[in-house]
Amino acid sequence: MSDKKLSANEGIKTRSNYLRGTIAEGIADLSTGSLSEDDQQLLKFHGSYQQDDRDLRPNRRKHRLEKAYSFMIRIRLPGGVATPAQWLATDDMAEHYANGTIKLTTRQAFQLHGIIKSNLKRTIQAMDKAAMDSIAACGDVNRNVMVNPNPYLSFVHAEALKKAHEVSNHLTPKTRAYHEIWLDGEKVQSTEEEIEPIYGKTYLPRKFKITFAVPPSNDVDIYANDLSFIAIVENDKLVGYNVAVGGGMGMTHGNEETFPRLADVIGFCTPDQVVDVAEKVVLVQRDYGDRTDRKHSRLKYTIQTHGVEWFKAQVDKYLGYHLAPARSFVFEDNGDRYGWVEDANGNFHLTLYISGGRVLDTPAYPMRTGLREIAKIHDGDFRLTANQNLIIANISPANRPAIEKLLEQYGIKDSHLKSALRLNSLACVALPTCGLSLAEAERYLPDVITQLEESLEENGLRHDAITIRMTGCPNGCARPYIAEIGFVGRSPGKYNVYLGGGHAGQRLSKLYRPEFPGTEIPQLLAPIFKHYAQERLEGERFGDFVIRAGYVAETKQGADFHANIGVTA
Repeated sequence: MSDKKLSANEGIKTRSNYLRGTIAEGIADLSTGSLSEDDQQLLKFHGSYQQDDRDLRPNRRKHRLEKAYSFMIRIRLPGGVATPAQWLATDDMAEHYANGTIKLTTRQAFQLHGIIKSNLKRTIQAMDKAAMDSIAACGDVNRNVMVNPNPYLSFVHAEALKKAHEVSNHLTPKTRAYHEIWLDGEKVQSTEEEIEPIYGKTYLPRKFKITFAVPPSNDVDIYANDLSFIAIVENDKLVGYNVAVGGGMGMTHGNEETFPRLADVIGFCTPDQVVDVAEKVVLVQRDYGDRTDRKHSRLKYTIQTHGVEWFKAQVDKYLGYHLAPARSFVFEDNGDRYGWVEDANGNFHLTLYISGGRVLDTPAYPMRTGLREIAKIHDGDFRLTANQNLIIANISPANRPAIEKLLEQYGIKDSHLKSALRLNSLACVALPTCGLSLAEAERYLPDVITQLEESLEENGLRHDAITIRMTGCPNGCARPYIAEIGFVGRSPGKYNVYLGGGHAGQRLSKLYRPEFPGTEIPQLLAPIFKHYAQERLEGERFGDFVIRAGYVAETKQGADFHANIGVTA
């Protein structure tokens, strides 16, 4: 273990009495809209971030007012599954406690923004009444477990969802702090110290993300996550899962010791071994992850430092048995399937495009109201996708006409009749609420795409799927570094432009232009689109083409991310 001083967060966790800190006292203090710095860190474990409206900062500073503090709450939904009642409850919370919108995240969770401190407890109690929670939706723990959002497609999808729930339940922190602080749970008095059986007193060095994928769809982006299970089907039977470890998107501008990294497949496990494998991978990271530098504390750096073989050997040691050799699989893309789909049971599923994952009402497009009315009569459930979209799932044949009538009434039925570029886009929240954001993302990407669509139309590319993603900072919440086109905020109005990611999320991109003005992006990409339309090979994806044509060099793995920059056609 390093002799370096532990990061400040390690001390905060140690002193917190298993994530309690002084949060209860802080939320009771209404003389300020904020919490103490230590409690802000602990609050993440309870699924919430303190934020402020950065659009209002100048005016409030001018009038010597406290920042317009509010809180974001992330509602944990393993596999992105919500009942109609839960959708209605979330809609009600958005209306009465938040800013009137629901954010569908890139990790299949709900986010509510703009909640003032006095409404934090009310919101979490409303979640609890709807059988939802925000436990471990943020913080140095396993977060929301992702899985392909439609289990009705096959028995494999259903089994993957079941395993995702088992893993999520097993890795949920056991501390009673959440129930005591937010749900008025009874404080148990005991002479024995409370224990956290998996995480221990200081939990993990940093956040931890798990996904389940069912090939040929990589919609959950397994290569961008700490731990993934890839379903293996042989002779129409789910025989087990390949295990992939060490993916992650975050980096820091100007620090080449930080980089995004693709996950490595290290073996295969049977279905009954999945929970055990998940626990042991977490334990290895708990014991060997870097707790001195939070910029170097994710699992990807543990593996990069010690090596994949070392890590696999540690996992085998903790398991007490060896993972079997990995089995073959193929991913074809990482997008969603839009429109209507009928399953083997005769029920229907409709995937809607949700721009930026933001469910809201505008005069021209009352989507939130429409979805609320649908939830009132829906006899199936809702599925949040990893691409910030929504499936109205398991619609019975008898109920489909009523659903279609509401879709028509509220202008939602043609949500997916967009360019393929727009349908394959992702954006993080960014400004005005994210404190880390350096530039716009969710509010800006739709405009950029509108301008790019002119060039796509001119070159006959409107229906060609190209993944495009934008984030306001380098932490990569919308997974831009595995997109064929990625924009990462560098400063107000300027972005690092990345090209060459894999269409199925299987390859990292490369920096093409640093600190590039957002207003000039259409002029930058238009000639590349034209070149692609004229000279692509049969079936060649855009990300593959820009590498073959010499616009950027191929990035083979994370340590190569900052190398060979400046290659141009």
